[in-house]
Amino acid sequence: MLYINKNLILNENIKNREIRLSGEDSRIIRTDEALKMARERDLDLVMVSPNAKPPVCKIMDYSKYLYEQSKKLKLAKKNQKVVVLKEVRLSPTIEDHDINIKANNAKKFLSNGDKVKVSIRFRGRQNNNTQMGKKVLEAFVDKIGELGTIEKAPQLEGRNMFMILGPKK
Repeated sequence: MLYINKNLILNENIKNREIRLSGEDSRIIRTDEALKMARERDLDLVMVSPNAKPPVCKIMDYSKYLYEQSKKLKLAKKNQKVVVLKEVRLSPTIEDHDINIKANNAKKFLSNGDKVKVSIRFRGRQNNNTQMGKKVLEAFVDKIGELGTIEKAPQLEGRNMFMILGPKK
């Protein structure tokens, strides 16, 4: 996660006697000299690394630095892809036509780049015959075809059996 550090120490708030100036003329100098150099260029003296011995400072335009950091942050947010997990519920006694409809919905989700969780709930006596559920999930994967891949194989948790499908890359 990117964030903008607005808590940098700058100009007269730097209390150290000596600092390491980074940039084109990297050397250890007194703080008042560095401040004088920054003022001559109409720039700010910014403490980049306060934990170093001596602390590292840089001469730069602080407001321009904050602006560039906010632009980088916005660009990183814009390029982020949020993966959504959609769910399709089936039953162990589902008919072929109903599987086709559910598979078409899952194909839409996968083509949009979302993951799909396919779940089956076993009720009453169905809980004794979980093999039926596995066959239904295998038939569902066959209907999906080349659009998705199994990311998490079918597994039984309590009364539910589920698997997770991801979009094919």
